[in-house]
Amino acid sequence: MKKPVLVVMAAGLGSRYGGLKQIDPIGNHSQLIIDYSIYDAKAAGFETVVFIISRKIEDVFKEAIGNRLSKYINVKYAFQEIENIPKEFSVPEGRVKPWGTCHAVLSVMDLIDSPFAVINADDFYGKQSFKVIYDYLASHDDDSIYHYSMVSYLLKNTVTENGHVARGICTCDENRKLVTVTERTHIETFSDGIKFTEDDGKTWTPLEDNTLVSMNLWGFTPSFLKEAKAGFPEFLKNAIANNPLKGEYFLPSVVNRLLEEKKADVTVLESPDKWYGVTYAADKEKVVNAVAKMTAKGMYPDKLWE
Repeated sequence: MKKPVLVVMAAGLGSRYGGLKQIDPIGNHSQLIIDYSIYDAKAAGFETVVFIISRKIEDVFKEAIGNRLSKYINVKYAFQEIENIPKEFSVPEGRVKPWGTCHAVLSVMDLIDSPFAVINADDFYGKQSFKVIYDYLASHDDDSIYHYSMVSYLLKNTVTENGHVARGICTCDENRKLVTVTERTHIETFSDGIKFTEDDGKTWTPLEDNTLVSMNLWGFTPSFLKEAKAGFPEFLKNAIANNPLKGEYFLPSVVNRLLEEKKADVTVLESPDKWYGVTYAADKEKVVNAVAKMTAKGMYPDKLWE
């Protein structure tokens, strides 16, 4: 069985944050969130990372991140571009954003043929999260069905007081197998609880604090890439007809389809780690303080790569 690879989605320009948040320091010595993720991933057993980036940020990303981290782990690059769609389709006039997380992951198809974990570049997942997903990927292969995995977090530990967030809302069975994951793209925290809207705030639906959510820490076999590619034309057909400027091909949409078709199961892994993220500039202070406390406790060296 081939060794698992880490895939990092880093193509976003951080529009809500107001800058390229992937290169905004949060550690005592200018370490970035991605430094901690790669540090933890390497400790868990990952030896190769594929960064999915945009051509627009290639030079600045390599200068700030890739060239430095290549001293410690094998670094590859894939490029998510809006024009990277089947030849029978064309980009709708006025469309400026790529086609979502699953479109991003499709860009690694020619680079890996091994199990792989997927993470966001701007999320802090924690040591044990990487360990549990690496161990799963290294010990489970497809048989009559595909065997995937994900690390879940509690919704209350993943929201911000500074705006809305998108989360994959999960339901599981008694065996910790994923039943469904539904992408909610507008979740906010209010004085009376956490709620989501699907109609630009006209109506709100409450969510329980302990709802399990996906933070895009997935574990897949190469079969996922094949299935995602096969489903992409149908997504594009519907998106161009119904939501040409904003339609997105989400990872959970492919996972849900495979679950419904009984082609795959997804083991929901548990981690004691708390998730941290920087969606908005005002979120940064909380992440900086959390990392400082972990460093003070000896969980990370002060100078991460020395």
